[in-house]
Amino acid sequence: MTTPQAGAASGLRAALNGISGILVTPFDAEDRLAPAKLKPVVDRAVQAGVHVLVANGNTSEFYGLTTAEAEAAVHMAAEQVAGRVPLLAGIGRSIGDAVALTRASRAAGATALMVHQPPDPFVSPRGILAYVQRVAEAGQGLPVVLYLRNDGIGIDNIIALCQVPGVVGVKWAAPTPLRLGELIRATRGLDIAWIGGLAETWAPPFYAVGARGYTSGLINVWPAHSVAIHAALEAGDYARAAKLIETMAAFEALRAEEQNGTNVSVVKAALRMMGEDCGPTRPPSAWPLTPRAEAELRQRLGEWGLLRAAAAK
Repeated sequence: MTTPQAGAASGLRAALNGISGILVTPFDAEDRLAPAKLKPVVDRAVQAGVHVLVANGNTSEFYGLTTAEAEAAVHMAAEQVAGRVPLLAGIGRSIGDAVALTRASRAAGATALMVHQPPDPFVSPRGILAYVQRVAEAGQGLPVVLYLRNDGIGIDNIIALCQVPGVVGVKWAAPTPLRLGELIRATRGLDIAWIGGLAETWAPPFYAVGARGYTSGLINVWPAHSVAIHAALEAGDYARAAKLIETMAAFEALRAEEQNGTNVSVVKAALRMMGEDCGPTRPPSAWPLTPRAEAELRQRLGEWGLLRAAAAK
């Protein structure tokens, strides 16, 4: 594998204003990582124009992987992406695991690190700051993107996180666009890339307050549609963006079922229906889909013309 070059951050800031596609982690029949199964997913996303790809994100089943598997997963993704677009590597768990994942991501050639918000039950604001600082130091110059699922640590502490050397972006995964807008204004002088972390359906309100990028799990299945939504937002055509989002809203609604437990299940079920089986999800994710959800998903994929390639195989 190649090592990160001094100019690894070149173009990353602009790319983060686009779509950050969160890749699935494929498994084989023995529940082992299956690198070859990721190739068509990555190729389709790159060819469609997805700006950034992410390994070890939530759609990657990050918390369903062992740390050793997460290290292998970033190498797997880097091999398939092959430098065609920036690759973000998810970093998290205990600080020791996070540092190990950071080193593995550097060795794999990741462009930047995405630091998950720690799920520890005893999280302190200054503890998160120390956590991010340790990861940034271990990254030895790799840019850092923060992943925030809530603003419980307070605005002042989030601003302090944005001031950690190396932090270039924030993935905002809370349904609070007004608070997001407040933070964007407060950090204007830091040139932070603010990324909407709740996929396409929340992209317009986040875009309206200044978050130019957004995350997507849809890109595993239908990247061209996500790219069309982003293009409409960039053109200021909110009516077209809304219409395109309405088309895929049923997909996101299915992903939100069972307390969001089908989030990855729907993506992997769709890939299986398309003839690109990436294996099941792992517990505690919901697998398989209920017969009703599976039937609805198959209907939607058929309406979108995504089952034709599978039928031709």
